[in-house]
Amino acid sequence: MAANQPIVQALNWRRLYLSRAKLKASSGTSALLSGFAMVAMIEVQLDTDYKYPQGLLIAFSACTTVLVAVHLFALMISTCILPHIEAVSNIHNLNSVNESPHERLHCYIEMAWGFSNALGILLFLAEVVLLCWVKFMPLGTGKSEAPTPQPTTGEGTQQGWSAALVSTMIMVPFGLIFIIFALHFYRSLLGHKTDRHRQELEELNQIKFQLDGEDTIVQVV
Repeated sequence: MAANQPIVQALNWRRLYLSRAKLKASSGTSALLSGFAMVAMIEVQLDTDYKYPQGLLIAFSACTTVLVAVHLFALMISTCILPHIEAVSNIHNLNSVNESPHERLHCYIEMAWGFSNALGILLFLAEVVLLCWVKFMPLGTGKSEAPTPQPTTGEGTQQGWSAALVSTMIMVPFGLIFIIFALHFYRSLLGHKTDRHRQELEELNQIKFQLDGEDTIVQVV
């Protein structure tokens, strides 16, 4: 049992450092993206002379609200758990890893990681697309201070639509690439964890056989 203890402690410390890294990355990403979403909501200036589609305004408002809520939830989890893990990781004692709550709160750590780096980034991509539509759609429809009213149809109106459509066409492939990469990454990571657990089980079995052999020799003697 004494020979097995260092291996178990090393695995516990590895999980602790991984949990700490995930929480740090989640807190940084969530703070950045939620701040950008709030600034976009505040700074965007709607054209009062243009009649926006009701669905576009509802989608933009809902996407921004959900984006900020998701990232703030991930940031709250990171802020609550990270200090306890940091306090334990700064103690240079192998047995202090048992005082860290990273094992018991593992589901919350994974939730913060998923909200910040998966769901949150997808919502952020959708936010950029909706922001482009809200910003560019009124272009070319004419302004009230112009000396003569501009036509609301034709090439002028198509300028804003074309700009918003181009941004959407660029962002959709990037969104698909992001989803494919995320699925491939987590699948590869799951395979790596499976291989590591299999290797660790083999090492533990070898240690068990060695300990059983030593016990048998002691009993014979």
